[in-house]
Amino acid sequence: MRFGIQPYSMVLLLALACESTMAQSVDYSVVSVPEESGTDFTQISQTTDYVCMPEVKRSNRGIGWFSNRILDISTDGSQIAYLSFRNNTTNIFIKDLSKQGSSIQKTNRTAVLDFSYSPDGKQIVFSEARGKTNQIFQTSADKGFVCRQITSGNMDYSPIYSADMKLIFFARQENKSISIWSHDMQNNFLANYSQGLNPYPVKGEPAFICVRPNAAGHSEIWKVNYETGVEECIVSQPDRDFTSPSISPDGQWLLFVGSSKIETGSFSYYNTDLFVSRLDGTGFAQLTYHAADDLSPVWSKDGRYIYFVSQRGNKEAKANIWRMTFNY
Repeated sequence: MRFGIQPYSMVLLLALACESTMAQSVDYSVVSVPEESGTDFTQISQTTDYVCMPEVKRSNRGIGWFSNRILDISTDGSQIAYLSFRNNTTNIFIKDLSKQGSSIQKTNRTAVLDFSYSPDGKQIVFSEARGKTNQIFQTSADKGFVCRQITSGNMDYSPIYSADMKLIFFARQENKSISIWSHDMQNNFLANYSQGLNPYPVKGEPAFICVRPNAAGHSEIWKVNYETGVEECIVSQPDRDFTSPSISPDGQWLLFVGSSKIETGSFSYYNTDLFVSRLDGTGFAQLTYHAADDLSPVWSKDGRYIYFVSQRGNKEAKANIWRMTFNY
């Protein structure tokens, strides 16, 4: 695969990104740009929250980034969970969206990579880098630090629950390939489905959305029905990469990250922006245009807002959590 998008090779770089301001020769200080008129942006975190910025790598041929989920909203919509780098460790912290107070530390680990809430809001499933492996754990969303280990001895990440919570889907890297697996919470059985990463289950269907590279090395978004075996390419463009898909609460929209290129005179700069389409791939639209990197987007529970991580609005290019209106 070309440089364009290599999320699975970047997993172990997240902690390094958390320490870095990732400064570039662009102006990050503005909150929004003219192309984003009509969209309201609100900063949710402060620099003292030490929000992790997913690793981004650029070259004169393109851009690659860490595509796994490092933000999520609690089931009742009152809290946002995020990854924070403090005291040389990366852990999950939770912030109350209705207050401007400090965050509560949820995990007491060394190198958490990504995570998601359970549909009932009682659990959080996460992956952690441990030596040469990434292991998946489950912990209570509101009680203590006790964890149940789900997988071991492999390169596993991007865990997410099925709607009925019977399965945890995740991505597993083996040599140079990566595929979608599931862990059955009742009998501990493992199942391997298909090539892909960034799994996101489709509610009410035996299917998930995932990301796959095409023959040219660009990442596309696919829908895979694991009962019928039908696989559909939903979003693909010859000059872009797309990752990090998530479905809106009403099941109508697909939100994702895509690569962009800003060109003004002699200035050329690759970055990442947010995009949407209908679940069948129609209605494709670009939502953000800022020179900052907009990453790890998640929906609010009512579908009116999108939360994401970005360096926008900070002249030192430090990451924060932002909220934007969804006007479609």
